[in-house]
Amino acid sequence: MIRGRRPGCARGAVLLAALLGATGCTMAVDGVPTAEAPAALPGSAEELEGLLVTDVPSGLPRVPDEELQPLAGPKHAEDLAAYAQDPEREREVLEEHGYRFGWERFWAAGPGHVTGVFVYRFENRAGAGAYAEDLARNEAEHYAADVDDQPPGLPGGCRLLEVDAPRDGTLTGPAAFAWCGHGVFSLGVTAVAPSADAAEDEVRAVLAEQLDRLPPG
Repeated sequence: MIRGRRPGCARGAVLLAALLGATGCTMAVDGVPTAEAPAALPGSAEELEGLLVTDVPSGLPRVPDEELQPLAGPKHAEDLAAYAQDPEREREVLEEHGYRFGWERFWAAGPGHVTGVFVYRFENRAGAGAYAEDLARNEAEHYAADVDDQPPGLPGGCRLLEVDAPRDGTLTGPAAFAWCGHGVFSLGVTAVAPSADAAEDEVRAVLAEQLDRLPPG
């Protein structure tokens, strides 16, 4: 099964900066349009959980957080640091980037058909963007694959990686990865599927819904 990070990221981890959502409008009583109040940012991992997608287009069943190892669900800095080869350094990097908390969720039907969603909140856009960028580069190096920095059909600040023929045993089939920066959020979607095209279709659809669920930040 896919986990959210590769060990030992050089600068911290990965997403990409720059998704500023458009502010909506509501009508005042006198008919003059006024800016809609921005959605509140989650202040805890438990509040963030309510913003994650609840199902995926492939129809895969949800895997309970407690049935995974490491556990899915809430992710604090020490949890992400534990994924790294140098946990102490990783904690320092997360602190430098302003990491606050996150949440991970998985769906699966056997090892060859898995989807994962990762949403992490940072103090600011710069930290979220740096995290996304680092993680995308780290995954590309690990799988010896090229990252698409401007994938067609995805918002600016998103990167896409496709692995058609896994070679190292950490993937159980063709896979796709997308990491984006969205305001103060870093978010990622990964999928292992019967084909690379199916994995990418799943990633794109889940990513679009997850972006819609998050406030601009």
